[in-house]
Amino acid sequence: MKNIFVKPGSSIRHAMKALDKTAEKCLLVVDNNQQLLGTLTDGDIRRSILAGKSFTASIKDSYSTQPTFLLKGQYSNESAEELLRNKKLNLIPVVDQDNIVIDYVTWEKLGRKDRPTRKLKDVKVVIMAGGRGARLQPFTKVLPKPLVPIHEKTIIEHIIQRFLDNGCNDFHITVNYKSRIMKAYFEELNPDYGVHFIEESEPLGTAGSLRFLEGQFNQPFFVTNCDIIINADYASLFDFHIKNGHDVTLVASTKEYVIPYGTCELNGDGHLSHINEKPKYDFLINAGLYVLNPDVLDLIPENTFYHITHLIEEVINRRKKVGVFPIDDDSWIDVGQWAEYKKAVERL
Repeated sequence: MKNIFVKPGSSIRHAMKALDKTAEKCLLVVDNNQQLLGTLTDGDIRRSILAGKSFTASIKDSYSTQPTFLLKGQYSNESAEELLRNKKLNLIPVVDQDNIVIDYVTWEKLGRKDRPTRKLKDVKVVIMAGGRGARLQPFTKVLPKPLVPIHEKTIIEHIIQRFLDNGCNDFHITVNYKSRIMKAYFEELNPDYGVHFIEESEPLGTAGSLRFLEGQFNQPFFVTNCDIIINADYASLFDFHIKNGHDVTLVASTKEYVIPYGTCELNGDGHLSHINEKPKYDFLINAGLYVLNPDVLDLIPENTFYHITHLIEEVINRRKKVGVFPIDDDSWIDVGQWAEYKKAVERL
């Protein structure tokens, strides 16, 4: 049970990684005596990051200090299940008379394998798979990048599987480079989910071919690059997009960069003020997964090379809302270049 415990002085980065390792989507904040101080969810962390909190800041202002809890010996499975359902929780801690955490309940621990979750059955997925994959040569001299294997599956099958796990079952794949190989592969695969191909007669960038889908969708949909694999709660991402009224939501991975030198800081006179030894900087990196509203497709010019960054800029210029959904860097696997591909083979 200790893997869901976190101390109030822990950093946001540490808490994100702890949440990433547990399937419970909730951490219990405890003191040194294991007394319950509060609960911390991925939503709590996300709100803190979007409010400008540094990843190195402590969670002391992020977690809920008035958690829902159960008292040992004073609840039934039925009452616990009702509480989970009514408060839309994934986990409830169980404490003794001294407020010490001794256990916790979840849908699974109550014997419910069918935990109530939002399924995305009717949500469409677009996979941008038309690029040449130059960074993965020589493989991509023979195969289109989405068909490069990682263990027993191709890259694109790993991507699709994550959406299938969240209930999506209808995929639109943009193709250009070696498109006949892509089509033949899926014809041979004969999957039990829907696959539709969008053909580019010439390369149109990471968003140009989305214009071909204008008028085909009646609700927000996912768009993903074909060289990234993201382990995240896609239903939470979709709900985040809807709840906040975004026109576009992009997934951003936390990244820490360390400069391996002492950096010189100058004062106003051009003299040395001090030296920062190996400073660390935190960034949110565009991970290549998005949720788009159908009406933003109207902003994409027809038959024009157009990147999704151009679309996002246009959405912002039109004073529409672009949201950011932060995830931990361990949840993002970039397989678009050799160094990262080799890491992906080790991680998957």
